[in-house]
Amino acid sequence: MSEELLINISPMESRVAVLDNGILGEIYIERHHKLGLVGNIYLGTVVRVLPGMQAAFVDIGQSRTAFLHVNDMQREPRPVAESKNKAAQTTKKETDTDINKDGGVLDDSADSLAVTPPVVSTQSTDVVPVTKTLIQHRLHESQRILVQVTKDQLGSKGARLTTNISLPSRYLVYLPSSEHIGISQRIDGEEERTRLKTELSSLMQTVNLKGGLIARTAAERVPVDKLEEDIYYLLQLWRTICARRQEINHHQSSELIYQELSLPLRSIRDLVHADTEKVIIDNTQVYEQVRYFAKEFVPFVYDRIVHYTAEQSLFDVHRVEDDLRDALKRRVDLKSGGYLIIDQTEAMTTIDVNTGSFVGGRSLEDTVYKTNLEATHAIARQLRLRNLGGIIILDFIDMLEQQHKDDVLESLQAQLAQDYAKTKITQVSELGLVEMTRKRTRESLGQQLCEPCSTCQGRGFVKTAETVCFEIFREIMRCARTYNSPKKFTVVAHAAVIDLLLTSESDTVADLEYLLGRVITFDVENLYTQEQYDIVLD
Repeated sequence: MSEELLINISPMESRVAVLDNGILGEIYIERHHKLGLVGNIYLGTVVRVLPGMQAAFVDIGQSRTAFLHVNDMQREPRPVAESKNKAAQTTKKETDTDINKDGGVLDDSADSLAVTPPVVSTQSTDVVPVTKTLIQHRLHESQRILVQVTKDQLGSKGARLTTNISLPSRYLVYLPSSEHIGISQRIDGEEERTRLKTELSSLMQTVNLKGGLIARTAAERVPVDKLEEDIYYLLQLWRTICARRQEINHHQSSELIYQELSLPLRSIRDLVHADTEKVIIDNTQVYEQVRYFAKEFVPFVYDRIVHYTAEQSLFDVHRVEDDLRDALKRRVDLKSGGYLIIDQTEAMTTIDVNTGSFVGGRSLEDTVYKTNLEATHAIARQLRLRNLGGIIILDFIDMLEQQHKDDVLESLQAQLAQDYAKTKITQVSELGLVEMTRKRTRESLGQQLCEPCSTCQGRGFVKTAETVCFEIFREIMRCARTYNSPKKFTVVAHAAVIDLLLTSESDTVADLEYLLGRVITFDVENLYTQEQYDIVLD
């Protein structure tokens, strides 16, 4: 599979498109006035501790306070007796997994490289006092704390934080608060995994590096000297962060200590790999910055970086703008004639598969089977392109044969294997539903580029003109009972509502005038939505 990266720079924003065989697979957008926060490290201030939720709100200098759960905090040292018991129970199987010493699952996603530890046990022992792990025993209001953002602000929710700092480089992730050496789950070969663990252990001893390391997917078959360069880079970066913290520790306000790389440089660090044929950039200054960065950290891609200078827009030439517009639509057409309907809500995203005009199968079951198979490819692409995360419900067309269900699920798993974000899916239910989750660390494409409709407020529908007319009639009768003085009612409403009142509902208006003994007049207000109206008493 050939892959190209297109980097488009404008005064307002930076955009990176990932093309798979010429087809848009992913899009990353960073507005210059609203940079993403994921990966940033702050010296924050605890604003409020919530014992009932085992969480705290932390001020990091953003518009909303950020959220820190006790599970996302560094573990405190275990009691002596417990530590000895744990050491005695350690097995070879435990040391060969991709689970850190605190039990957190390692994630090699390009969007987030944080390690999430589990809930810490508070079971007491008779040997030493219980280690306090409740958040109210660890944090208090006005406390200064070093935190890293793992999820951007999403809708009304503030950013998600962790105290388990992780610093990514090209091949490695440095974990200052851990002592574990982990290997990306995407590296399958046991021999290569063993090599990486051995070499990283040796290098950490050589440079006296305290903490833990994760070998990213890009580290596969990378020579030891490149790994050593990455370790020195990460060590120097951590020393800079610690020095910066000491420098500003006496300040009262929350401050940014470390800011993640800009989108173009992050894309070079996280997205390029051996199959990346070209990186095309349409801005001279960014082109030079990327070339310098690539020469230092990703030399194999240096000669593949191309400066685009033609007059026609880079994204127009590769149809990225058209694909972006389509990615905001609710309906996605399949080549066979079937289609998907994608609805994103606060709680979850639903994707409905329909046969549409496709009737090419030998039987109904065959038609359904082929449509569902084709849909798995489209679904996987749309999840990446739209950056849909959280709970996702896939409503495949009902299949009768178990083999067909298994084939569709296998196809979906194969397509999702190419996704950078971590996903988890269930079996096909009797209703043809598949439940899945996809790791969400930033806003979806729709949330980034769109806002709720000012007319329907995100409901997706408005009241009919007839419904509004009936509401107006009820409001006029309510006003007539409440106020005895008015001699005339003036209805101010949208043109469609007024037209209906003067035509189809004119008999009702006449009956109401006779019943109330008052005149009813009408005024059109073009700025009103179809649901808005006013009753003016004269």
